Amino acid sequence: MCGIVGIIHSDADRSVDENLLQAMTDVLIHRGPDDSGSWICGPVGLGHRRLSIIDLAGGHQPMSVPDGSMVITYNGEIYNYLELREELKRKNFEFRTQSDTEVLLQMYAAHGDRCVELLNGMFSFAIWDASRNCLFAARDRMGIKPFYYYQERGLFLFASEIKSLLLHPAIEAELDHDALQDYLDLQYCLGDKTLFRGIRRLLPGHRLTWEAGQVRIEQYWDLDFTPRAAGEKEVVERLKWLLADAVRLCLRSDVPVGTHLSGGLDSSTIAVLAADLLDSNLSVFTGGFRNGSRYDESSHARLVAEKIGASYFEVFPKAQDLADTFEDLIYYLDEPIAGAAVFPQYFLSQLASEHVKVVLGGQGADEIFCGYARYLLAHLEKSLKAAIYGETIAPDLKALAPNLSYLQGYEPTMERLFSHDLFGSDADRYFRLLQRSQDMEGIVRAEGGDRSYSTIAAFRAEYERPETDSALDRMLYIDVKNHLQSLLQLEDRTSMAVSLESRLPLLDHRIVELACGVPASARFGDGQPKHLFRKAIASTVPREILERKDKMGFPVPIYEWFSGELRPFVEDILLGETSRSRGIFDMAAVEHAVTAERPFGRTVWGLLSLELWFRRFFDKR
Repeated sequence: MCGIVGIIHSDADRSVDENLLQAMTDVLIHRGPDDSGSWICGPVGLGHRRLSIIDLAGGHQPMSVPDGSMVITYNGEIYNYLELREELKRKNFEFRTQSDTEVLLQMYAAHGDRCVELLNGMFSFAIWDASRNCLFAARDRMGIKPFYYYQERGLFLFASEIKSLLLHPAIEAELDHDALQDYLDLQYCLGDKTLFRGIRRLLPGHRLTWEAGQVRIEQYWDLDFTPRAAGEKEVVERLKWLLADAVRLCLRSDVPVGTHLSGGLDSSTIAVLAADLLDSNLSVFTGGFRNGSRYDESSHARLVAEKIGASYFEVFPKAQDLADTFEDLIYYLDEPIAGAAVFPQYFLSQLASEHVKVVLGGQGADEIFCGYARYLLAHLEKSLKAAIYGETIAPDLKALAPNLSYLQGYEPTMERLFSHDLFGSDADRYFRLLQRSQDMEGIVRAEGGDRSYSTIAAFRAEYERPETDSALDRMLYIDVKNHLQSLLQLEDRTSMAVSLESRLPLLDHRIVELACGVPASARFGDGQPKHLFRKAIASTVPREILERKDKMGFPVPIYEWFSGELRPFVEDILLGETSRSRGIFDMAAVEHAVTAERPFGRTVWGLLSLELWFRRFFDKR
């Protein structure tokens, strides 16, 4: 896990500024405190900060092939690097190190642009190929590792984090108003936009080529919902094997490895499988909040830790910790982000980094295996529509009934959905389900930008992209491409902020492909979210965890804090002179939002994140 940087000038006579490249690289020191390096050849420069995980002595970057014709800067882990290394050796490729970096570089030498299709891992990397006078870059299938770029006026830049790009004098920190419209609606940006004008994200499963001043981007992998799986028994057996194998691969490391453990299905599965595979004692890390049992699930985590004999560590952040770290969190994130889980996740990563250098987490199963209550809501809606049309759907409704407790807390959403246009556009209805602007509308003036741009139109286009007739598949698709990306940004930045590598076995592309090849209705067998996943882990996790229906994710008592002891903090930021003079907030509406915030509301969190983002990246430049 590392930080990567690159500068390329189209003008071959213009050399890269060594001091500038070094500054852009060093701002990422939190991503790689163990080592740093740079490589410059005239108009091309690559920088690297290293967190040493594999081949601690031999993995220095940027790394080149022996004749110097190819040079790589790389962030991530290629989990199947040992198998790929053996294949390359059989083809007479030679190796000077034991690192996965060299394997990746030689995979490009052997297979060119197609090398990414053979990789199992999380990665973003760039290779300067002198033989073609081009740069080749790629990002992993699920978007676990970040890659940002900027292209304008003969200059191409890339980096692991936006803050690195902002150090280049050619870039002014300017607001992208179309992206702001996305943020106000959804609290994340659609597509490849960022909130900084001109700075783009390379999308998951895409590769990029820069050549002669031109950028070409193409997709090499996507979710495929073509039915191709066998019966449920075969799928469950295959999934059971894949889960264990994905964890096995993620345990490859030359430094200590632990796991996050929340006490839910996903993290418990990872912890149990890891403990079974490791020869040494597993360390597990959990977080919670002392002020109210509804926000503290550590008892479930302790139960799992005791069952597997793990070394158990826990942290309980307080309200003042949030006030003290909020602006720093925004700095590490680069952009405001949906959800307050970033706060406890940061402290959990900090705790883990004191004991291990690599941690495994359970991110991704809710999207891949339909674990969110909103998927159950959509399945319920489909069943109701079919029942109204007289189709034979009664068994589905009967099966769903025992599981409707998963929808607890969704009553306002259900009322809003079912009272408005039940038979309207599925895309529009899902947009309303996810939309945050019912509360944000009118508070922030999202003026400027392309007046023809519409967040809901962009949402509709992406919703309709996959080749499937299933609304559930389309929901999963848009969540993986957008909502999951915001969660992965959170995962990457909170871990990298404390120089911790976070690995996510459940996002192994083999698991994702298996799940997508199962009809959506089968994912709700017995009317239960995560049906196939539950079947696969039934003999793995403790029954107390398997039968839980009260899992909340990573709940944070921000409503209690913002209306209680952190109320002065909220008012100082949102109602103070700095935010008033900014000119984009309707202050009367802000004042109303602060006093009218509801439990589990996101308006105040969204406004705080946005204002602190302006302060960190615009006011301090």
